[in-house]
Amino acid sequence: MTRASDRCPGVFSTHRAADGRVARIRLPGGRLRPDQLDVLARLADDHGDGHLELTSRGNVQLRALPDEAVDDVAVAITAAELVPSADHDRTRNLVVSPLTGRIGGLADVRPVADALDASMSAHPVMPLLSGRFWFGLDDGRGDVLALRPDLVAIAVDDRFADLAIGGRPVGRRLQWAEVPEALMSVAAAFVDVADGAWRIADLEAGARVQVVEAATGFGSGRDVAGSPPTPDRTPLVGWFDQDSPRHNSDEGNGDGGSVLLGAVVPLGRIPARLARFVAAVDHPVVITPHREILLCDLTPGVADTVIRVLAPMGLIFDADSPWVTTTACIGAPGCAKAFADVRTDAVDAVHDDPLPADRHRHWVGCDRACGSPRESHDLIRATADGYVHDSIDR
Repeated sequence: MTRASDRCPGVFSTHRAADGRVARIRLPGGRLRPDQLDVLARLADDHGDGHLELTSRGNVQLRALPDEAVDDVAVAITAAELVPSADHDRTRNLVVSPLTGRIGGLADVRPVADALDASMSAHPVMPLLSGRFWFGLDDGRGDVLALRPDLVAIAVDDRFADLAIGGRPVGRRLQWAEVPEALMSVAAAFVDVADGAWRIADLEAGARVQVVEAATGFGSGRDVAGSPPTPDRTPLVGWFDQDSPRHNSDEGNGDGGSVLLGAVVPLGRIPARLARFVAAVDHPVVITPHREILLCDLTPGVADTVIRVLAPMGLIFDADSPWVTTTACIGAPGCAKAFADVRTDAVDAVHDDPLPADRHRHWVGCDRACGSPRESHDLIRATADGYVHDSIDR
């Protein structure tokens, strides 16, 4: 198949929207240092619309950038170590179990994420991938596999991982040390047969078989019988006690008794001032693919202070809030393709009916349905004749 190049924005290749340029900053594993969050908040205030926009892949976007600011923004983001190079900007797509190494899971996959990110940031195959191609590391709870990245290593324990391609286990068991090289090799095999395809799911059956065969040089074969892990999709919103510390030396205090706070903001848009206050807490931040904001490795006293100070500013720590299950694309006037100002309509709907939804509701301005969740949800889609409600089951 032959397909046009995808238009996924990056830092060096921004997208021109109706409200200005859009820069997408990819966060491997959703991880942000406090100083990096502060830089992004200041850029949003100085050059953008005053918000950080969270995406359904755990990334961050700056919107409404004027043309003349794009180069300065890219320089600042590069200086903050948020992008390795222009060549690897749009393809550094890596999702990691958000709680790994802190709460549950069969392995702490953060060291593997670091090694894989280093490989992704240097490997010559990466610039040849589309901006939609997605790598994943699942710590055994099934949360990443459920998102169906193109290539996923799923923890069996702290020594071994099973490989999934296109969302399906393929019968290869790898040592964790093999994972970065194995995923890069399979990605290279995808590039060889892609013929314009953006993702594994876009391949013809024969080409997909060739990609799977590229994995046979790694690990050992195994029986694929059995079901993959089923994830718990309880929102990561509220107060969570972390496990006994397994932190890296630069993450957390390592003295036990740590707390993780999870929060959301309306429509996944963090006001820059609030983002600067989150950065001032000076602890690791993780952005999840469900647009949750995790503040990690806190002492109970600090966690209590964070809630008392940041909740009145708009950070929502209530898992029953309707904002946990309400999202929207940018809509009009920011997107020229949109038939409606879906964000305003979504806010009005939540205010009219503030009870928590029993199912995720995603508002979109056109048939493209940007930012849609990967789980079952209700799609509220604007058309030229008004809104249409679709039930999406996955």
